[in-house]
Amino acid sequence: MILPIYAYGQPVLKKVAKHIDSDFPDLPRLIDDMWETMYNASGVGLAAPQIGKSIRMFIVDTIQLREEEDKENGIKGVFINPEKLEEYGEDFSYEEGCLSIPDIRADVTRQSKLKLKYFNENFEERIEEFEGVNARVIQHEYDHIEGILFIEKINPLKRNILRRKLDKIRKGKINSEYKMSFK
Repeated sequence: MILPIYAYGQPVLKKVAKHIDSDFPDLPRLIDDMWETMYNASGVGLAAPQIGKSIRMFIVDTIQLREEEDKENGIKGVFINPEKLEEYGEDFSYEEGCLSIPDIRADVTRQSKLKLKYFNENFEERIEEFEGVNARVIQHEYDHIEGILFIEKINPLKRNILRRKLDKIRKGKINSEYKMSFK
């Protein structure tokens, strides 16, 4: 089922999300709904707070960003109760966007590598390292479960320039190609 994506200004997007257990109600269904919602909105990542659930879970699919001959370097997965173990590597800037903040994109500087401990959809613990765009998408989604939005990481002058657009999103005065919640 396609769920509404919570728009900028919704309190759930600013909360630090809670850990969940393997017996979280209807977890497989929630994960399926998140995949369907993300793909419907043409996203590459979606965090549970973006669908109104303040839990530490997100999904990522960077395979769709890759050229055909480079698809094996993308990732697709479910990340439950993730914990950043280390961020390292060179800082690099990249234009990011967010399904909760439609039609706004801005350069965000992040470190190029990430070591993460998490549970997959079967609640099997994993420790993995990611780099480049894979690391960036995970860092972006991880920020969501920490109550941080990408616009908080951009140049303050640029954020000030975007203030009027952000206010329109908060008030629901935008047209989106996917279902959104402005409660």
